[in-house]
Amino acid sequence: MELSNIEPQIVWKNFAKLNAVPRPSKKEEKVIAFIKEFGESLGLETRVDEVGNVIIKKPATAGMENRKSIVLQSHLDMVCQKNNDVTFDFETEGIKMEIDGDWVKAKGTTLGADNGLGVATIMSILESSNIPHPALEALFTIDEETGMTGAIGLKPGQLTGEILLNLDTEEDDEIDIGCAGGIDVTISQNYQTEASNGQIVRIEVKGLQGGHSGMDIHKGFGNANVILGRLLYKALAKENIQLISIDGGGLRNAIPREGVAIVSVRNAEEFIEEITNGLKKEILEEFATVEPALHINIENSTSSDKAISEEDSKKIILTLKALHNGVYRMSPDVKDLVESSNNVARVELKEGGLKILNLSRSSVDSSKDSVSEQLKSVAELAGMNTEFSGSYPGWKPKPGSEIVQLMEKIYTDKFNEKPQVVACHAGLECGIIGANYPEMEMVSFGPTIRGAHSPDERANIPSAQKFWSFLKDILANIPQK
Repeated sequence: MELSNIEPQIVWKNFAKLNAVPRPSKKEEKVIAFIKEFGESLGLETRVDEVGNVIIKKPATAGMENRKSIVLQSHLDMVCQKNNDVTFDFETEGIKMEIDGDWVKAKGTTLGADNGLGVATIMSILESSNIPHPALEALFTIDEETGMTGAIGLKPGQLTGEILLNLDTEEDDEIDIGCAGGIDVTISQNYQTEASNGQIVRIEVKGLQGGHSGMDIHKGFGNANVILGRLLYKALAKENIQLISIDGGGLRNAIPREGVAIVSVRNAEEFIEEITNGLKKEILEEFATVEPALHINIENSTSSDKAISEEDSKKIILTLKALHNGVYRMSPDVKDLVESSNNVARVELKEGGLKILNLSRSSVDSSKDSVSEQLKSVAELAGMNTEFSGSYPGWKPKPGSEIVQLMEKIYTDKFNEKPQVVACHAGLECGIIGANYPEMEMVSFGPTIRGAHSPDERANIPSAQKFWSFLKDILANIPQK
């Protein structure tokens, strides 16, 4: 079956068109131009603001002019992750998609359903001629995945809508009314290098499933950087180690799936045997249920690069062992909600230069500060530098708002079950937009997506049909002004 034959055909058609356009975060020029041309081709008022967000306005359909105006919002950029054995250039190539039963997925890369399905849905509403709706403003933001700079740069007065529908969540039975804020924590230091004084060993962690560093952080998935840190820490008990390089993880908002460390040790054979017969076996058993594809390879190797000293190497290894990763605190107020967490997302040591990228999230600002300050404390004890950047606020829930009550009723009547009204641990743009538009009611919802931010990302076809039908009913029943 081809993608164009799946229902709702208009949505999948637009998703395919969108996915043909490269759209990595911070490199959205092509997709901005694509959406701008799309709006203009429909004869709709279209503009691009000074940071690159695209806003398209569509008048109300006949008989809907007296209803509250709506902002439909999704982000244009996507997380770019691929399997190591896949050759793919996200800056020049379109996503290669395929159908697997009830799912649409990509061939070895992220699919971009986050948030491409939301974008495609809004495009479909804009080009429709037979879907009743109030006056609409379509807001396509940029750079949601790596800084939310599009939402941050959206100035007051750009929008006039009274209700914002954000189409960027991943469970079709949920209505999201709150989310976590976040902050980027970058730890760095430069070290002198020297000739290695031992034998070279390569330690590789791969096969982890990764996932979204917010929505999946509580699921116990393995983190390649943390596992590398555990292996290196264990070896310190019997071996002096010189670190040559570390290359683990990728984007801040993706749980690291793979990592490699190159080290110099005095006795490679004993080093390999000690870890292989000890901690490696324990880790594989520990993760056997949740990470069945995990592989840890430890082998002799060669390297022409210089190493850093044993003393500095020990500081780095102890830091990797000490940095908090995973859930920091569960919410005492909302059942099963992660309040705060940290993802040790990227570790890079190359030619003596060290960078450790973290993303700390929390729905409570004081708890976010506590997580980030703990990371800074560990780094300072090791003589490393810490930089905070990209901080953005959370979104405080308003469960009694008119749009939430309306959506609950429509969902219950339509699907004969109550929706889950929740707050999520992901970062949504609603909190940032709400800072400049405090009177605007906001809700986030979307179709079911699995494996977001990883090459296992896939979108559920029946769920997309359900989501499309639900959205149309919401637009048709928006209350009067």
